[in-house]
Amino acid sequence: MAEDVISLFTSIGLSEQKAKETLKNEAVTENLKEAISEARKILGGGEVSKSTGTLLYHVATKIKLQIKQHFLTLVQYVALERINSEVRLNAALDYLMSHPSSALDVTSFEESCGVGVVITPEQVEQVVEEIIREQREEIVKKRYNFNAGQIMTAARLKLQWADGKAIKNEVDIQILDLLGPKTEADMKQPSKNKAKPVIEVQKNEKTSNIKESEIQSNGVAEVTTVAEMMRTKVHFHKPGENYKTDGYVITPKTMDLLKEHLEITKGGIRTRFPPEPNGILHIGHAKAININFGYAEAHNGICFLRYDDTNPEKEEEKFFTGIRDIVEWLGYKPYKITHSSDYFEQLYEWAKDLIKKGLAYVCHQTADEIKGYNPPPSPWRDRPCEESLQLFEDMRKGKIDEGAATLRMKCTLEEGKIDPVAYRIKFLPHTRTGDKWCIYPTYDYTHCLCDSIEHISHSLCTKEFQSRRSSYYWLCNALDIYCPVQWEYGRLSMSYTVTSKRKIAKLITEGIVDNWDDPRLFTLTALRRRGFPAEAINQFCAKMGVTTAQAVVDPHMLESFVRDVLNSTAPRVMAVLDPICVNIINFPFSNTIQLEVPNFPSEPERGTHQIPFGATLYIERSDFKETEEKGYRRLTPGQDVGLRHAGYTLHFENIVKDKSGKISELQCKCIKVTEVTEKPKAFIHWVSSPLNCEIRLYERLFRHKNPEIGRAHV
Repeated sequence: MAEDVISLFTSIGLSEQKAKETLKNEAVTENLKEAISEARKILGGGEVSKSTGTLLYHVATKIKLQIKQHFLTLVQYVALERINSEVRLNAALDYLMSHPSSALDVTSFEESCGVGVVITPEQVEQVVEEIIREQREEIVKKRYNFNAGQIMTAARLKLQWADGKAIKNEVDIQILDLLGPKTEADMKQPSKNKAKPVIEVQKNEKTSNIKESEIQSNGVAEVTTVAEMMRTKVHFHKPGENYKTDGYVITPKTMDLLKEHLEITKGGIRTRFPPEPNGILHIGHAKAININFGYAEAHNGICFLRYDDTNPEKEEEKFFTGIRDIVEWLGYKPYKITHSSDYFEQLYEWAKDLIKKGLAYVCHQTADEIKGYNPPPSPWRDRPCEESLQLFEDMRKGKIDEGAATLRMKCTLEEGKIDPVAYRIKFLPHTRTGDKWCIYPTYDYTHCLCDSIEHISHSLCTKEFQSRRSSYYWLCNALDIYCPVQWEYGRLSMSYTVTSKRKIAKLITEGIVDNWDDPRLFTLTALRRRGFPAEAINQFCAKMGVTTAQAVVDPHMLESFVRDVLNSTAPRVMAVLDPICVNIINFPFSNTIQLEVPNFPSEPERGTHQIPFGATLYIERSDFKETEEKGYRRLTPGQDVGLRHAGYTLHFENIVKDKSGKISELQCKCIKVTEVTEKPKAFIHWVSSPLNCEIRLYERLFRHKNPEIGRAHV
């Protein structure tokens, strides 16, 4: 069977290898088989030429579900060679995606893809001649090093339906006529050592301190914010063009609903960040915040902060305020703060509509019975709508015990899970609605409907929600309401930590960490308490990009962004954590003096501060060794060391130890740096007349790289 299909595909010009690769894709295989069969019928049983076969292959691979009803129409145009080039075929596909209704305006369609338009050789010759005349001076100067692709591109713009090979041949002929045959000098490869362009980067609050290493070879600075990345690297659909995205389902009402959506939003971008208020946000949420708020900001849109407060069991007021606090700390201001509970009444009415349409039912299977991916089918799936309506009303009035009934939707998720739950019973008060409800909607039911109510244009979420996309589209279309587009990106995780709210709560309960802001955690409140600047976290998220691959990164990478930001924002001071007293026996001044040192050593123009320099000072214990070791660059009995900012070096003279043999004092001489015969190998931190301070050093909470799945060692 497979051999027959491969033979069929090679008969239209595909290589055997290409045919075998195509066979691996079931959808493309069926499309191509149908296209070849239909083309042969149109040709009266004749064979399909290689050029026609290539276009049929493109039809089979590029056709999308939204325009599948026009598949045979495209095959007909290709078979009759009315669409005879890839340029025309792409134009035809673009037209159909822009007009997804079943009725086809033939005249408009043919005009859009150049059906019947004939480009003569004379036209090609004339256009190429005009373009070469305009660029003649540069062509003559560069000769065969001139990029002829510019001429071909310009010709295609003027002659959209011209054959690409015909244009190339004409360009080659006319350049040869202008320049003559290639000379020996023309055959030499041009030098690749180009001068680096001078880069000028406009500094502002969001793109300041761009390093030379961040400048790419093409002279463009790498993105440093998510908003900047969203403008230049990410290409989602345009508002109102939801129907052009893969997997989007079009119904008879889709275009009218999209038109209404554009009128409400005025064509703007709308996103939302929808956290559950059952814990504090972590580093993975920082990426989600930056992507949702950043995409809206990049396109002058708006972003909602919507609390997904559908589970009263774990929600607390401190989490509501904590989430908003962190969003604002990262530098974002929500357009509006909403709650899923704001829409409980509308969600309930829509649930009743689903029941009336026969698309939802009340089920009495327990949570354990429907757990997993292959649960037994519900014996109540086909119960009468009126019965489900009454039972659903009883659920709302508290007449049915918790766990004794759920409302389930008649749909299947991508992962194969059948009939996800829409409502469950919980006899718990809600933080905002009190005791008004004892049934609460699930994420699968609530998420897409709230997006629709708020007219979200781009529903951006992490990859694990891809399996819910089908129910997302199904539910909106089942209710005949506006359907946003769901886009997924890979989640961000960090090694040597846990981000699960449940697991963090357990660490708190067991006393391993103090609270959600314990600096050893990677919650955002913990990172803020530890001193991580919001700007560093945002830049880190921008570096991660927007891809579908899950990123698991080492904490050192985030810490490198923190260092970069602090280097340019935090004035530099010197500190000694484990001090050794140093007495300078030849101190050149009668009293302690004040030294003027820069706040930012790499940018001295940004100001200075004074520090005392006296005969007694302190250095780090690790900056002195009694016995010289290979590679050690600091103070030893035989090696001097420089004092940062002082202009002096220390020369060892004597050592004083206490009764236990621990070094208590070093006696040294100081020598001006300008007078030493050999420049010191290192300059160390030191303090004189110091202030006492509390320094907190944090180690990793876990020794295991992936404590989520490994045996965690705290």
